[in-house]
Amino acid sequence: MTRTPGAAFFEEQPLRNNKLFFLAFVSGVGMIVFFAYAMYKQLVVGEPFGDRPMGDTGLLVFGSLYILLGIALLYLYFAGRLVTEVRSEGLFIRYVPFHRAFTQIPLDGVTSCEARTYKPIREYGGWGIRRGLGKKAYNVSGNQGVELQFEDGSKLLIGSNKASQLAAALESIIH
Repeated sequence: MTRTPGAAFFEEQPLRNNKLFFLAFVSGVGMIVFFAYAMYKQLVVGEPFGDRPMGDTGLLVFGSLYILLGIALLYLYFAGRLVTEVRSEGLFIRYVPFHRAFTQIPLDGVTSCEARTYKPIREYGGWGIRRGLGKKAYNVSGNQGVELQFEDGSKLLIGSNKASQLAAALESIIH
């Protein structure tokens, strides 16, 4: 992804979380290997797979779906990234592959902007696009970010490996 000309801040953070990698890898590869083997054994070799084998058509349909699901899990992990830009028009976020284009976060009504350390699991239930009572977070890894507080009392946290630089760029736009 390329930086928009004139952007005061740009950061692209890949989804790199060891626990999430382990979960995506084991689940994705496990589904692919298990169903590929089951389909090979029953559909190619001709031996029923398991104690109570599924019919060939059912195995072909469900096995293919689970293999595609395994591939999708691996794709989401390796393609996932959070792109953050601060432009003169405001804050722009894109969570690839879930957002096709940037989402503009209006900075009207921001009362405070603070770079801080947070607890992703305790405060937001983990990483990703998270919503809670009066708060929202965009984060992919780590525990550093910038928290914006709005006049209505709501909060928005943007995870960042460059939290102090992001906060400085936002402050220059807000004030």
